[in-house]
Amino acid sequence: MQWRSIVVGLVVLRLSLSCVLWLAFGLGPSVSWGFNFHLGFSLHKLDLLFREERGTDPRGSSWSQRIHGQRYEETASTCAKVEEESLKRSYLSFFDGNKDEYVRRYRTFPDTLKAKMKDMAKEMFYFGYDNYMKYAFPEDELNPIDCEGRGPDVLNPSNININDVLGNYSLTLIDTLDTLLVLGNVTEFQRAVKLVIDTVSFDKDSTVQVFEANIRILGGLISSHILLTDPKHPFGKVGFEGYDNELLHLAHDLAVRLLPAFENTSTGIPYPRVNLKTGVPPDSINETCTAGAGSLLVEFGILSRLIGDSTFEWVARRAVRALWSLRSNETGLLGNVVNIQTGQWVGKQSGLGAGMDSFYEYLLKSYILFGEKEDYKMFQAAYESIQNHMRRGRESCNEGEGDPPLYVNVNMFSGEIMNTWIDSLQAFFPGLQVLNGDVDNAICLHAFYYAIWKRFGALPERYNWQLQAPDVLFYPLRPELVESTYLLYQATKNPFYLHVGMDILQSLEKNAKVRCGYATLHHVVDKSKEDRMESFFLSETCKYLYLCNRISEEQRYSLPLKSAYMRQIDHMVGLY
Repeated sequence: MQWRSIVVGLVVLRLSLSCVLWLAFGLGPSVSWGFNFHLGFSLHKLDLLFREERGTDPRGSSWSQRIHGQRYEETASTCAKVEEESLKRSYLSFFDGNKDEYVRRYRTFPDTLKAKMKDMAKEMFYFGYDNYMKYAFPEDELNPIDCEGRGPDVLNPSNININDVLGNYSLTLIDTLDTLLVLGNVTEFQRAVKLVIDTVSFDKDSTVQVFEANIRILGGLISSHILLTDPKHPFGKVGFEGYDNELLHLAHDLAVRLLPAFENTSTGIPYPRVNLKTGVPPDSINETCTAGAGSLLVEFGILSRLIGDSTFEWVARRAVRALWSLRSNETGLLGNVVNIQTGQWVGKQSGLGAGMDSFYEYLLKSYILFGEKEDYKMFQAAYESIQNHMRRGRESCNEGEGDPPLYVNVNMFSGEIMNTWIDSLQAFFPGLQVLNGDVDNAICLHAFYYAIWKRFGALPERYNWQLQAPDVLFYPLRPELVESTYLLYQATKNPFYLHVGMDILQSLEKNAKVRCGYATLHHVVDKSKEDRMESFFLSETCKYLYLCNRISEEQRYSLPLKSAYMRQIDHMVGLY
């Protein structure tokens, strides 16, 4: 069946798409963020770098200077437009064969370093995983500083930061199952599956967020079931005698317990939370975020196909269509918070981060998975609206006057900037651009987030691009930048991204490692910590760090890098 080879995409999510390889022969972030001692953040250094080369004055209006009053010049730089204007100078023009110290630094990533990075990623994973199993299982998470387990906050039901995620169902183990197999540990994968079968039940008085239970628990169970039963995936035959679809039965049971969220809503958009025993709580709010309601189709759709019951895909797809029907007629954008009964937008901010991010991601990945043209049509329209209304800066990543591109938070109806911060969840978007074939823009945007990482050794939850400082200072070990780095390496095969991966890995080892695992950074500047290791650190962050250098021999090649271009990277990330 068509979906079988892609379902492993819950493990790897179709990370190497052949459709992007043809335009993926280079590295071209033309972002010029420098980092000096006082942590300044300049968006104008790139043109200075190339002024001598072009013989032009880099002066010109910029979005950072125009945030008050004047109307912004909108662009729609898409893959098709890049193709049409191929005679223009692009990032590819910088690969012209010159060799100097910059080239030597980034043109290769030796096999010895690949082996070291692979081993470091495995050691990082097992340090967290082994301590979770020793000190925390069967609870949901590990407190890595105190070496204790963490479950729902039963004394404070309003603590949704904890209770939305933790449902007293061994979250970290279920979320991490497939990573064990990616790392090649069949024995531990099988042992962990048996532990889940023997110990996990969803008949719990736990009120959880539908979105979190779906992506972490339902997704973990379904992907592991497929890995056990379909030997055509990349990991071969890993099933064991006596397995009788128990993980699929658990997934079905959980999904049935989530279904009440879709009942009694006037729009078909689900309630944000359910109690696993009793359904929607009587005091449940009628507001939900776009990402939470519109990011269920991948898991619900696969489940429907596995068990032959269309109910789950139907309700998830109905929610997506309902949200889509509420977009602005003027801009085509959606807001970030909606009333599920009235269909009115409570939050009118439209952006790529929290509350919106995975809605776009699931549109494209649902199309990749199921082949439904409706999904891709919605994604294409959404992507065009994003380019037209959120993208600020010059049209081309690598040339022209003004600032390099940036995606900002805007009003869904007017397209005007609502604030001057971006959040760390937005770092997923370069990876999505890769999957959509827009590698040029992906390279440029990825460079922006990596520049911030280089500055702090982490991504602050919110960064104010006007004030050049974090707005929200914590970093919970999120995987989005690592995933985009992996996807860009798969698309370009450029060793620069292996250097990025190694840098991220070493930063985590230096700044987040504690007695029994890796801890959330409470403050990205002073590196103080919180006693929490979220499940996605093991299931995603470590996984993508390990996968970064997993590439077949025949796919390897190197490109000589022009020194001026490498100096651009030098300025961008402050490597010296």
